Amino acid sequence: MKVPKARKMSSGNWFIQLRLGGQSIPVVATTEKACTRDAMAVKAAWLAEKRLPQAAPEPECTLSQAIDHYIEAKSRTLSPSTIRGYRAIQKHRFQSTMGRRLDQIGEGEWQGLINAECALAAPKTVKNAFNFLCTVIKFETGREICRDHITLPSVPPSDTAFLQPEEIKVFVREIKDNRVAVAALLALSSLRISEISALRWENIPEEPKFIRVAGAVVRGEDTTWVRKKQNKNRTSTRNVPIIIPELLEAIRRDRKPSGPIMDYDQDTLRENVHKVCQRNQITDVTIHGLRHSFASLAYHLQIPEKIAMEIGGWADPGTMHQIYTHIAQSDISRYQNAMAEFYAPPQEEKGKGRKKKNAK
Repeated sequence: MKVPKARKMSSGNWFIQLRLGGQSIPVVATTEKACTRDAMAVKAAWLAEKRLPQAAPEPECTLSQAIDHYIEAKSRTLSPSTIRGYRAIQKHRFQSTMGRRLDQIGEGEWQGLINAECALAAPKTVKNAFNFLCTVIKFETGREICRDHITLPSVPPSDTAFLQPEEIKVFVREIKDNRVAVAALLALSSLRISEISALRWENIPEEPKFIRVAGAVVRGEDTTWVRKKQNKNRTSTRNVPIIIPELLEAIRRDRKPSGPIMDYDQDTLRENVHKVCQRNQITDVTIHGLRHSFASLAYHLQIPEKIAMEIGGWADPGTMHQIYTHIAQSDISRYQNAMAEFYAPPQEEKGKGRKKKNAK
């Protein structure tokens, strides 16, 4: 069997470069004879394999199985709440397609599948589900779904209700003596509910000047609560100053030697916050709405954006601008009044107008 002549390299070894089926295969040995022998063996094996009948490719897995493979491969890096979200997509979204093999789903079908799904779920839910499936299919097969002719539903901007600056004072006054005061005022100080759920009394000093936010409690795949050492992102692990006097008073009053700050479930916190808002006829907000209220107040008070981001644990300015920063209604009214004063006629002209009217 003919192979290229071996060449001696500067290292003293012998080298042959084979070219088989369009691929370059290097062969290296300590002697010329051994190098030629090994090259002939490699070429013989390649020719033998070439003469064998090609085995039919194994059928691809179903879309649901591909999701299983993706979650299994990423299980050590995905958070429990993220996995729970992926399982929800697997169980509830694109059900007509979950049991089909990936090689049986034509790219031209996706627009119809998306249209059908839009009748069953909100635009954001459909969009997130489709993007996840694209990631899964690429992970499983290496193929990307062509999106050139796919139109996803437009997602309206988030419109989470938040407290106006004057409402914040009412909320603080009315919640300060409530059993959920510590948790509610921590939310108003920028903490997420998952971060509050992870806080324990033994980790808070007697007279704290700030709260150390580290870790979170989230729902896992089987709906049980799971404690995470890591927060949502790198900037979420932070020191949050205690800037609300009523929060410090509530911490002193409710302090225990140890245990979670929230010795009640999250629904209890939500219910008490809603009741305070409704009873005092202020904007009815969620716990996350209290976090929005922090960002809105920071904007209203013209606190430097970098400082507000650091306290709130936001990773980038875009998030502050697009999702959390709301212009308080009082600010809008102030600018409206300034505009009205600008366009209003001078006081002298107003007086002349009144005199002419009285003369008539």
